[in-house]
Amino acid sequence: MDYGKFKYEAAQKEKEARRNQANTILKEVRFRLKIEAHDYTTKLKRAEGFLKAGDKVKAMILFRGREQSRPEQGVRLLRKFAEDVAEFGTVESNPTIDGRNMVMVVAPLKSKSEAKQEQNAVRDAQRADKKQAARDAKADAPAATPAE
Repeated sequence: MDYGKFKYEAAQKEKEARRNQANTILKEVRFRLKIEAHDYTTKLKRAEGFLKAGDKVKAMILFRGREQSRPEQGVRLLRKFAEDVAEFGTVESNPTIDGRNMVMVVAPLKSKSEAKQEQNAVRDAQRADKKQAARDAKADAPAATPAE
């Protein structure tokens, strides 16, 4: 067996394994207790993007001053957040108070590796479509005739 060929194939397998490797990351979304509707939807969309990509989301409410005496409002906001992202993830840890913050972790429904494989499949399909379009454009173009 050719050693160079063996080495090349091993390198290709390693490259493919690295491409499909996925590490789940904990992303963070921070709120204040008195968050406006538009700001909330912006944070919600950001969290949905993280969950679609297969990352966990840590939703954190920061309490200031007298807000600390109203933890039930923070729980209500986090429950609403959990309901809004229910189609993308499930609550991994219920709201807990950690100093001046209230924290809840939401895990994605599909794993990071599944999301990555789906993303790779979409990318490969787009590349194939581009190549096919380029081939079609080249075939449709009339052959260039030399200038007389």
